[in-house]
Amino acid sequence: MFRVLFRYLFLGVGLFVYSQPLLGQEIPTELIKKRIAFYKEDTRGTYESIRWFCKDGTIRMPKDPCPDAIEGIQHATYKPEVTALGKSNHIYLGQILAYTDKNDFWDASNAHSRLKQYQLGRYLMRVDDGWVNRKGQYYRGAIQIEDEEDWGVKFYTWLLSKNEVLEKEYYLVFQSLKDIPHKGDDDLSQLMRAQAKAISDQYKAFMDLRVKIHSNPEPVDVDNTIEFLKKNKSKLSTSQNKTVEALVETMRKFHEPVNFQNLAKRINALSSTNILKQDLQRFTATANNSNNPKQLIGTSANMLLKLRETVTKEKSAAQRLALMDIAHQLEAIIFKQSQLWQPSTLVELLEKNYMLAKAATGVGLVELWEWKAVESPLNPTTANNIKLYQLTEKMEAARGVLEWSAGMVDAVYGDVVDTYVKFEPLAHGFIDDRIRSSVALPLGKTVGELGTIIARESQLTNKVLQLTNQSTIRGLNPGYAFGELEVVEGNHEDIEVSNKKIYVFEKAPSDLKPVAGIATVAEGNLVSHVQLLARNLAIPNMVLSKENLDALKPYSGKNVFFAVSNKGNVILKLEQDMTREEAQLFIITERKEERIEVPVEALKLSVNSILDLRKVNADDSGELCGPKAANLGQLKALYPDKVVEGFVIPFGIFKNHMQQPMPGQKGSYWDFLNTVFAEAERQRNNRVSDSEIETYQLQQLEVLREAIKKMPLKQTFVQDIESSFQNILGKPIGSVPVFLRSDTNMEDLKDFTGAGLNLTIFNALQKEKVLQGIKDVWASPYTERSFKWRQKYLLNPENVYPSILVIPSVDVAYSGVLITKGVVSGNEEQLTIAFSRGAGGAVDGQVAESYVMDTEGNRKLTAPAREANYKTLPVSGGTGVGRATFETPILNPKNLQDISDLAISVRKRFAKDTKSKYKGAYDVELGFKDDKLWLFQIRPFVENKKALGSDYLESITPKIDKNKVISLTKRL
Repeated sequence: MFRVLFRYLFLGVGLFVYSQPLLGQEIPTELIKKRIAFYKEDTRGTYESIRWFCKDGTIRMPKDPCPDAIEGIQHATYKPEVTALGKSNHIYLGQILAYTDKNDFWDASNAHSRLKQYQLGRYLMRVDDGWVNRKGQYYRGAIQIEDEEDWGVKFYTWLLSKNEVLEKEYYLVFQSLKDIPHKGDDDLSQLMRAQAKAISDQYKAFMDLRVKIHSNPEPVDVDNTIEFLKKNKSKLSTSQNKTVEALVETMRKFHEPVNFQNLAKRINALSSTNILKQDLQRFTATANNSNNPKQLIGTSANMLLKLRETVTKEKSAAQRLALMDIAHQLEAIIFKQSQLWQPSTLVELLEKNYMLAKAATGVGLVELWEWKAVESPLNPTTANNIKLYQLTEKMEAARGVLEWSAGMVDAVYGDVVDTYVKFEPLAHGFIDDRIRSSVALPLGKTVGELGTIIARESQLTNKVLQLTNQSTIRGLNPGYAFGELEVVEGNHEDIEVSNKKIYVFEKAPSDLKPVAGIATVAEGNLVSHVQLLARNLAIPNMVLSKENLDALKPYSGKNVFFAVSNKGNVILKLEQDMTREEAQLFIITERKEERIEVPVEALKLSVNSILDLRKVNADDSGELCGPKAANLGQLKALYPDKVVEGFVIPFGIFKNHMQQPMPGQKGSYWDFLNTVFAEAERQRNNRVSDSEIETYQLQQLEVLREAIKKMPLKQTFVQDIESSFQNILGKPIGSVPVFLRSDTNMEDLKDFTGAGLNLTIFNALQKEKVLQGIKDVWASPYTERSFKWRQKYLLNPENVYPSILVIPSVDVAYSGVLITKGVVSGNEEQLTIAFSRGAGGAVDGQVAESYVMDTEGNRKLTAPAREANYKTLPVSGGTGVGRATFETPILNPKNLQDISDLAISVRKRFAKDTKSKYKGAYDVELGFKDDKLWLFQIRPFVENKKALGSDYLESITPKIDKNKVISLTKRL
């Protein structure tokens, strides 16, 4: 009685809270958590009651079915607050398909969120005993599987009639077939892993077997699990014993030999006009007579790829559905046979990598154009021998396909997982589950085996604690560090970091503060602001797999030594395992910490009027403005049709405003700033700890920052702004959206880039937003992140002056970065290119489309884009969000040629025309709109020469004979 009363009291509170979302208020996360906990214990879960839903639109009670002449279906209704949650938060729990409109479920305007939530919900039900419907799954009549299957068939018949869906969303559609009932086969691999996880969660002794089943499922697992059950039967509860028995049965079915008769029956049932029927019949005729795993994998991979390439040529949606169900069986064949094929020679291992990469393309993990870019280097050679550098190129290509595959899963499902983990941490496992249930799992194993061989042949071996499969680890930036290891799962943009720690991120925050070292599962790209800062400040940085991250969790919280060599091999060891030489590195660092001085002697602070970008050039950098504006002015002179009009708010205007009286203080804003640094120096001389001094400075700079944001702008300056809009940009303020780019004198110093540390205001339109944006940019050098980076590396951080570059927004289709050298290779003749869709591409750490190009225009795709959302710049001001798909490359051949031509010109002209002695590479930000190239910034590409030349790093960098000849036929 009390339980029933509690239920209605809870729902009463819930209904009261849910009266608000009708007014647009979202339900807070904590309340969602409480409701989920309640639903798990409710006998009806997320459901309210059972009803008949008749085709004439009427709804009847359970004992009053629809008349035969009308027909209908029976299923549960949702609790009112469950329905309300969908309206307020776009979160849908316990979805009943027969209850759902097809368009609403496909949810195109929300990146197909409802479909993805259905898949995620099914996963949570498998791993958490029904999840929100833990008891509700036994609510009789709530869901009728035959009605769900009928709905699924109708849904796919509707969906697969659209060519665009299969072209743009192939992977999502292919995956959805594993979850949406449509009279297809169950996905035994998902069920097997879910059962294994459920057992290990309740009984830790099963963990080793669970890891084996998850990472390398083999028939021997059946016997091992039976043996486990015999030994532990008395220790397990009745329900746990039943779960283990169910797992054994699932594994037996999963490891059964392929039943080609059933596959042939399904193929023979295809329409006689089906475009692939004859090819599939030939495939089964060949496969049915083969016991050779290599042959089965090869023919299945070929068929998978051909099916994907030609499915849209089949006119019938029903036949397309049948073909895609067959594709799932082909993937299952490859998954099983890959465990049976153990390559005996290096050439066989290369063949297996090639076939599995092709299969990854066939199931949608890799796009068709990406496969064309990587197929040639992956294709096994017919020679008897291979040189080490050639073998390395093949391994890098295979590893690339593996990383692209994992990136595809994250790009498609990451948004929904990020939403759910806020109230259900188990959602973290969904992406990993998708990867492990695909051909990416055996591909990862073969890539690891190939990496081990190359490491042995080149003596380029990672030494990362006790981890297995270290070939998936590679160094990005050379350097060394000592500190506490912290492993961070998920996407944490707001995480508080310490410069005393070494972080392992699943995805690094785009606004990262100083850290001792970085490791990431998703590196983003090599030319993002975070990567450039890490590179020029010698912060060691590596990329690793999700499996590696999981393996590092037990070491989180321990002090470690971390080093990346000049060739990219990695050392990570516990403090007690450090050599004397490694320990000495940090004593020397403390004694000889070198910092950089911001030059101030050339400043011309008397200039108090706005400057036309056309009248600014490279000579003005550090005098009137920062290097962004000075160099862009130079670019405007060199490439007038590729650079927008603009104007510059020089240092002098900032200093002039800072000399105004500061409210609540005795002196000016400038006096307050200098007092802060003077007091910090006094404390330092009195031996106050660095942490206390830093805390004091940050507190005082926060006061200053907030005061600057409220600072009154002088009327003469406001008038200057208004006339500059009209006279330089050609339109009055408020009618042209602009970028306000912070441009300080601390940027692009000889040994410090300062990339991305201060604020850029995107697409400000209204006058009040432009004026407020100016003050916000002036305040940004005093943020904690900006201060910490420059405080650590600058001798006089108080002498940082911001100028502001004001340029009209260009709503580019895609944008990115060009580095006029090979970032990884160090080859001065190469180009490194990274682009993402929308504005601000590649610089914020997006997983960008990246190329290395040589002087003859030959290019290698090093990574495709895997960023689902991108930034748009509407004419109404502010920013919008676009949704990307990956079926075509971002950059077309003309774009790449334009970039190549620009690089040649920049190398020849920029240093010469600016009379600069600089001989290094340049970092150029650019974008394309309607295929026209626009230039936004050029700066020196700063690298840390000390890290590259460190004696220690040189000592751990092996000398590699790239031309070493390796036999392909030698037995492994």
